[in-house]
Amino acid sequence: MSSDPFLPAIPDWGAMPAPALGDGRIDDDGALTVATAFGPMTVRGFAPGIVRLTIEAAAPLPDYAILVAEAEPGASRIAAGADGWTVAAGDAALTVARDSGRLALARDGAPVLASADDGHFARRYRLPALSRTDDGWVLAFALASDTAVYGLGEKWGPLNRRGQLVVSRNEDALGVNAEKSYKNTPFAWSPDGWGLFVHTPADVVHGVGYAPWSHRSYVLQVREPRLDLFLIAGRDGAAILARYTALTGRMQPLPEWSFGIWVSRAYYRTPAEMLEVARGLRAAQVPADVINLDGRAWQDTPTRFAFEWDPARFDDPAAVCAAVHDLGFRLCLWEYPLVSTANALFDELAGNGWLLVDADGRTAEYAFSSEPFGKVLTQLPVSGLVDFTHPDAFADWRDRHAALFAAGADVIKSDFGEQVEDRMRAANGDDGRRLHNVYALLYNRCVHEATVAARGTDDAMVFGRAGWAGSQRYPIQWGGDPQADWEGLAASIRGGLSWGMSGGACYATDIGGFYGGDPEPALQVRWTQAAVFASHMRFHGIGPREPHLIPGEAGDIVRAFCRLRYRLIPYLRGAVEDARRTGLPVMRAMALAFPDQPLAWPFDLQFLCGPDLLVMPVTSPDGRMRGYLPQGRWRDFRTGAAVDGGRLHEATVPLDTLPVFVRDGAVLALGPEVQHTGALAGRPRVDEVRLYGQPRFQPCAAGTDLRLEDGRPVGADGGRVVAFGA
Repeated sequence: MSSDPFLPAIPDWGAMPAPALGDGRIDDDGALTVATAFGPMTVRGFAPGIVRLTIEAAAPLPDYAILVAEAEPGASRIAAGADGWTVAAGDAALTVARDSGRLALARDGAPVLASADDGHFARRYRLPALSRTDDGWVLAFALASDTAVYGLGEKWGPLNRRGQLVVSRNEDALGVNAEKSYKNTPFAWSPDGWGLFVHTPADVVHGVGYAPWSHRSYVLQVREPRLDLFLIAGRDGAAILARYTALTGRMQPLPEWSFGIWVSRAYYRTPAEMLEVARGLRAAQVPADVINLDGRAWQDTPTRFAFEWDPARFDDPAAVCAAVHDLGFRLCLWEYPLVSTANALFDELAGNGWLLVDADGRTAEYAFSSEPFGKVLTQLPVSGLVDFTHPDAFADWRDRHAALFAAGADVIKSDFGEQVEDRMRAANGDDGRRLHNVYALLYNRCVHEATVAARGTDDAMVFGRAGWAGSQRYPIQWGGDPQADWEGLAASIRGGLSWGMSGGACYATDIGGFYGGDPEPALQVRWTQAAVFASHMRFHGIGPREPHLIPGEAGDIVRAFCRLRYRLIPYLRGAVEDARRTGLPVMRAMALAFPDQPLAWPFDLQFLCGPDLLVMPVTSPDGRMRGYLPQGRWRDFRTGAAVDGGRLHEATVPLDTLPVFVRDGAVLALGPEVQHTGALAGRPRVDEVRLYGQPRFQPCAAGTDLRLEDGRPVGADGGRVVAFGA
């Protein structure tokens, strides 16, 4: 065991029992079942490229519809031999050794992942291939020295998890400065050709080449009685991500207005203050589509949350909503899934058994720590948590949204969702330990269903903070509360890319940072520039962040990039349609976008936006940046100048410039500059078509009739054509 109180305990690996495999049988449904000391182990080919290994708990456990796929009939092929069994599905094959239970995954016959080979003086292996503990399960896989590992949800540090101890557990992280994060998923993958997904709502600890445990092994600790592991083979990250999102789901469609600019503040103290901001944006001709009322802005904080407008400030909520709409804005309202004990709704829901309870059956009460709160973010009340496992509670909470939408709300910011404690119990019989992480999935599913019921599938979305495996089905997510400084910007970019490498296609950050004072003007500019090329774009924080209020040269630059954002909407819509088909995120990290170019992988702050735009955000106050231009020919986004890749790109970048490169041969569709997407009259428009070199790619402009004929663009309302080096 570790003697260092600052390191997690090192388990006594040698004391862990071996799986002790017994006889195996091949079932009629194409599954291999093998007797083990831990109970029957079932291995089956689930779908092409995916093999599932399960050891059930003694008693059935609640299921949360994390998976959307079922095993494909006939996908499993099983061969038995003297040394063990091989279960294949498509190009994947998992071998289970008869004498030891060791696992080996191959793709197209080539090994890609195997049980850990970390040796020991007194016994053959130091780490268990598979073992049962009082706390759950332990598995260990070997890592070669050059193996990179990605995924595991929204994390703020280096994208390559190698060397990290990562905990798949949702937390109110109170920032982006440590390992804790709001959105987690126990799914990891490697460019070596493998992925693994632990199908569980419970916590999972990942020692990914974590040196205090083993720098050469990936150790998994799964903290629940059931083991359900999916092993995925794929030629690269995109193929593995496609198979993972086929298991856990892909995003719902998004309304066009969501791609516009969102503005917010923590918080607008009166409706008049919010409307003053909305009118100011229009008067300054700064484009924007959505304005948000945070919790304290429309709810009475001591008695929230109860779907009630604060009567002291909102005597006519529908009139306020109408005023917002008259200015061409959509209205976003904040909520969280907690009800103050000071509100009559608490007693109503508790009386119905619709709130989580303690072990003694009494309604559980959650007390917020006072540590994060100050003069602006006042103390939150003691509250109960909605029990989304209770069908009637789920339906009741969902249906209560109808009045908000009827008054004029357009979208819900579904905040929090990380507050379930281990002591709590749910109506489905589960305890807080299993419910804690998946609660965010249930919560956002509920809010999304409410929005679809009110607005229809094509005009519905949520703006959620917490997430688990499967949360990508209910877009979108944003990145919590970053510090308003340069490292806050860098960590926010990594958080978005990390979520994208974990199945989340869409992401937004708080431009300028949430807390820590007013951001310096250069930081506002650089954050805006990076956010223009994210799937979604929001200005938010404690104090003014809105783009029309930024003074001087910095404000002029911010507003120019806001106008560029609207020109990119046809391209961004195409990237989202791509995500819905393939599972690829809008923001694609280098290892995902360029799997055959490992020199590019360590550059964690640059990304490919959609298929063709390489973005190199500037994250230092002096404008210095270093990026890597992947192999091939690229062209400058603004000038079309040709640049050869396969090299570092270092520069001191003027404040009004963001390095963006376009693949040579790309056709880029740009929309018109408008004040809001309502001006597009519900029809995607292309104002300009840019040819970068000789066109080779079909243009990415979903919803338009833009196409190539004889190498030239036609359609798309006859937008002008600009050729760069054709």
